[in-house]
Amino acid sequence: MNALKSAFLNPIKSFKLKYLPLLMVYFAYGASGFSSIAETFWVKEHLNLDATALVTLGVWLSIPWTIKMVFGQLVDTMPIFGSQRRIYVYIGAGLITISTILMIGLVGNKEWIKFSTAQNVYILASLLAVIGFVLQDVVADAMSTEVVDRNQPKEEVEKELAMVQVLGRLALSIAGFIVAGLGGWLAQILSYETIFKISLVIPLISIIGVSIVKLDTPPPSKVDCKILCGGLIFAGFVVFMGYNDFAYAQEIVFLVSFLVLSYMIKEVIEDLDNETKRKIIIATIVIFVYRAMPGVGPGVTWWEIDVLHFNKAFFGTLAQIGSGLAILGMWFLSDWITKKPISWTLIMLTVVGTILSLPIVGMYYGLHHWTEQVFGFGAKTIALIDTAVESPFGQLSMIPLLTLIAIYAPASKRATWFALMASMMNLALTAGGLLTKYLNKIFVVSREVVQNGVVVSHANYNELGKLMIVVTLVNFIVPIFVIWRLMLNKKEL
Repeated sequence: MNALKSAFLNPIKSFKLKYLPLLMVYFAYGASGFSSIAETFWVKEHLNLDATALVTLGVWLSIPWTIKMVFGQLVDTMPIFGSQRRIYVYIGAGLITISTILMIGLVGNKEWIKFSTAQNVYILASLLAVIGFVLQDVVADAMSTEVVDRNQPKEEVEKELAMVQVLGRLALSIAGFIVAGLGGWLAQILSYETIFKISLVIPLISIIGVSIVKLDTPPPSKVDCKILCGGLIFAGFVVFMGYNDFAYAQEIVFLVSFLVLSYMIKEVIEDLDNETKRKIIIATIVIFVYRAMPGVGPGVTWWEIDVLHFNKAFFGTLAQIGSGLAILGMWFLSDWITKKPISWTLIMLTVVGTILSLPIVGMYYGLHHWTEQVFGFGAKTIALIDTAVESPFGQLSMIPLLTLIAIYAPASKRATWFALMASMMNLALTAGGLLTKYLNKIFVVSREVVQNGVVVSHANYNELGKLMIVVTLVNFIVPIFVIWRLMLNKKEL
C-alpha cells in the first residue's frame, strides 16, 4: 500500500512551477485530438479519398516531423525580437489557428473557402496544423532539458530529467483524456463547424503557458550550416518531390531522409564517448524498428462504423476510456518502467500489443456473435474491454528513450539534438505509413462513396481480415527478432 501511495504522489511532489510552460505546450498538443472524431466522420462523409489516398496523405504530413532539425536550429540559433522560445510558441499557435479557421470554412461550406477544391483546402489546413505543432513541440523538447538544474549530482540530474519526461507524457495524455470522450459526444449533437470553432481554444493554451512564466534559456549558439542549411535543402527536396509527383516519390524521400538524419545524428554525437554513442545508436535502431511497424489503415474504422455500427459517441467513449487508463498506467508504472532495460520494456509491450490486437481480428470472423450467444455481450463490450486492457501500455515505450535523449543533450544544441532524435523516430512512423500503404494495395478495402445521390464505390471489406492478420504477425515477429538480435543477444541496454 505504501508503494502504491508513493507511486501516486511522486509525480505530484515532483512538479515545479518552471515546468508549466512546456507542460502546457504538451497539453495543447494532447488537446488537439478534440476535433479528430468529427474530422474522421466528415472526411468519410464528404471527402472523396480512399484508404490508400488517406494513408498517403498521412505519410506526407509526417514529413514536417521528420525535418524537425530545421526548426531545432531556428530555436537554438535565431532569436526573434530577442526571444528564442516564447516567440516560436506564438508562431506555432498562429499556424494552428489559421488551420482551424480553414477547417471551419471547409466543414461549414463557406463561400470564402472555395478558392480551391475541398481536398486541397483540407491538405493545406492539415499541413499548417502539423507545422504549428512541430514548432511548438521543438520548443517544449528544448525546455524539457533546460528546466533541470545541472548543478546537482549526476544521479539527481538524470532522475529529474526522467521525471520531466514523465510529466510531459502525462500532460499530453491528460489533455487527450479530457477531450477524447468530449469530442465524440459533442460531435454526436453539434455540427462539425461548431466543433472546430470550439477547437480555437487549443492554441490559446500554449500561449498562456509561455506568457505567464519567465523562461530561462541559454545564449544563442552559432548556426550549424550542416544542420540548418542541409535541413533546408532537404526540406526543399521533399517539397520538390511532392509537388512534381514523381513515381515512388515517397519511397525516395524516405530513403534520402534516413541517410540525411543518420549523417546529422552522427555529426551531433561525434563528441560523445564511444560507449555512450554505442548505446544511443543501438537504442535508436531498435526504437526505429519498433515504431516503423505497419497499421491496418482507415479500413478497420470504416468497418467498425458500417458493420459493427459504432457511432461518434461510442468512439468518444472508447477514446475516453483509453486515454484515462493510459494516464493511470503511465502514472503508476512510470517510476518502475524507467528502471527496467529498454529491451525488456519493448518485448513486454510487443507481446501485450499482439495479444490485445486479437479481439478485433476475432470480431471480423464473428467472435462478437459467439460471445453474444454464450455470454450475452457483443461487439461494443468486446471493444470496451479490449481498450481498457490495452490502454495502460500506450505511452510507456517512449519514456526510456526520451530520458536517454534528454540526458545526453548538448548544452548549446538541445533543441537541435532533441529534434534530430525525434525526427528519426518520426521517420520510423513514415516507414510504418509506407508499409501500411503497400499492404492496403495488396489487401484492398473500400467504403461506400456516394456522389450526388449515386453510389460510385461500394463497400468491400472482404480482404480486411487477411490484412489484420498480416499486420498482427509483422508487428510481433519483426520487433522481437530485432530486439533479440541487437540487445538481448549482446546483453545491451
